[in-house]
Amino acid sequence: MNKPGFQPSLKGRALRLLSQREHSRTELERKLAQHEEVPGELAKALDDLQARDFINDGRAVDSLVNRRASKLGSARIKQELALKGLSGEAVTEALAGLKDTELSRAQEVWRKKFDSLPTDPQTRAKHMRFLLARGFSAEVVRQVVQGVDEAD
Repeated sequence: MNKPGFQPSLKGRALRLLSQREHSRTELERKLAQHEEVPGELAKALDDLQARDFINDGRAVDSLVNRRASKLGSARIKQELALKGLSGEAVTEALAGLKDTELSRAQEVWRKKFDSLPTDPQTRAKHMRFLLARGFSAEVVRQVVQGVDEAD
């Protein structure tokens, strides 16, 4: 374990975070800024890790999408990617891939939460709010709830 008074280096802290899951550079900067003692030290450490491909924003995008796609819609995933400072072509490609499966993912999320079909307008609204809050588009939510009603 750590000795009393021992403080890991910024690079050590970054590697510990990266060992738990993929992080974007922006996310690491935000988490480690409070530990920077010399200005520029954090940027140098992150540059080194990025040069060695320990920090890879493309992998961070893929990781987040793989972890969250089974529970969330494209809009919510896009928001989470933006909060982590991720943007660009990798994000655009990942979101385009999610659009194809949006309906089936929404149906699966709906099935896990609700056992029965909505029987009244209040219940229907509750089901719709549930899916909308998870970032599924209004059109997809409408199709899921309508499709369920058609099976009635």
